[in-house]
Amino acid sequence: MVYHNFLCLEGAARVLHDFHTHTFLSDGELSPIELIRRAVVNGYSVVALTDHAGPGSLPAMLEAVLAECALVEKHWNIRAIPGIELTHVPAKAIDESAREAKRLGAKIVVVHGETVVEPVENGTDRAAIESAYVDILAHPGLITLDEARRAAETGTFLEITSRKGHSLTNGHVVKMGRAAGARFLINSDSHAPGDLHTAGFVHAVGLGSGLEDDELQIVLESNPVLLMERLGL
Repeated sequence: MVYHNFLCLEGAARVLHDFHTHTFLSDGELSPIELIRRAVVNGYSVVALTDHAGPGSLPAMLEAVLAECALVEKHWNIRAIPGIELTHVPAKAIDESAREAKRLGAKIVVVHGETVVEPVENGTDRAAIESAYVDILAHPGLITLDEARRAAETGTFLEITSRKGHSLTNGHVVKMGRAAGARFLINSDSHAPGDLHTAGFVHAVGLGSGLEDDELQIVLESNPVLLMERLGL
């Protein structure tokens, strides 16, 4: 019955954007192809595959995801973006690693921010924001107002996440980002089938994070377009 309800969404208006997901290329459960397929069925118009990586794993991981994304775009009505999430990379190596990821074909680079539930190195948020090659700072944790202001200046998007644990600081991220004029995106950080968004759930995540209705409309409709323009897509 659950799958029947999901399938009814296919062919409907495709409005969901999700720029942070994981497959079994890192610590997710699904293959890249299956993750994209499930995104199609959930009503996604855009999904980015951003598995955890460091400098050593970039070449093989991007080779695989580039091939998968190219294949599905020929056959399914979805934009599948090959990307990477630089995770627990030393802060001083983030810019170099992000540059290399883009050279190897990543269309989007996400950095695993200073979530309060993992021992991410201090300075990671700042390093991500300062890198011209980083597009999204994921789950920034207790980001400072100064860092949020710098994100507004550099055009780095701040993530509001539905991921358990990482989402504990969504309200703080919204507070700092709003005061600074930074741009937000709502992403799933999906690791399993049930993590993928639906239209109703993504609205609940945004409102629960403290966004007002008008802000939520911008985050869900305008900001994904701005990111896609930044990515040249």
